[in-house]
Amino acid sequence: MPPNASQGSTSGPTMILGVIGADCHAVGNRILELAFREAGLNVVNLGVMVSQEEFIAAAIETRAAAIVVSSLYGHGEMDCRGFREKCVEAGLGGILLYVGGNLVVGKADFAGVEAKFRAMGFDRVFGPGSGPEHGIAALKDDLRARGVAFG
Repeated sequence: MPPNASQGSTSGPTMILGVIGADCHAVGNRILELAFREAGLNVVNLGVMVSQEEFIAAAIETRAAAIVVSSLYGHGEMDCRGFREKCVEAGLGGILLYVGGNLVVGKADFAGVEAKFRAMGFDRVFGPGSGPEHGIAALKDDLRARGVAFG
């Protein structure tokens, strides 16, 4: 695990959290970490400026059930391109892959942004202003559908 990663001590399913690419927005990342941890997940927070490869390596090392990617600087589309394919290549084809934040530059219809990221292989896409409770509820639903309950 990268030296800047922080890991909780809950016994729930493990998820990897971080801010992708050259994005250094840390406040929202910390809020998500605390909310997911409070919901019963074991959160491995990789921090900011995380590469796809770092997310994948941490998921393999911890046997994570999900990767939650945040991006606020508008370049999420570029930073996330090929992520699912890299997960598949690494043997993580079935991992839950979530992305959220301000994912594209400028104003864009969220339905179009969501469709674009779903086509890129993300299971869930959350737009600007989505609260942590939306991601937590979705993750609980998706994990339950896979026979994993928590919280």
